[in-house]
Amino acid sequence: MKKPWSRFLLRWFVCSLGLWIAAGFLDGRIAYNSRLGVIVVSGLILAIVNSVIKPLVVLLSLPAILFSLGLFMIVVNGLMVLLASVLYKPLQVTSFGAAMLAGVFIGLVNYLVTAIVEDI
Repeated sequence: MKKPWSRFLLRWFVCSLGLWIAAGFLDGRIAYNSRLGVIVVSGLILAIVNSVIKPLVVLLSLPAILFSLGLFMIVVNGLMVLLASVLYKPLQVTSFGAAMLAGVFIGLVNYLVTAIVEDI
């Protein structure tokens, strides 16, 4: 999967799936009004945010990431989820802690999907 568009579509799918799973586990802390369209659009916005803004944030927070042995990436992922919820109001994240947990879920889904896709 070397084409940029196919990689972006996979990232979009992973973000949407991760948000949906996180909303299921974090019942009430992440709300999307039980509409699949909200999850799909939120996944698109999160994929765009992760493609454009996240590399800059990672670069600026590199000392904190290195000092914490990578654990600060959980905070960065939470910030990206929170930013996506600010940019798209139908996705409601109640707290920064919920956003960080959603980032963890998205990271786990990303790992699993990438492992499966690379084996194919």
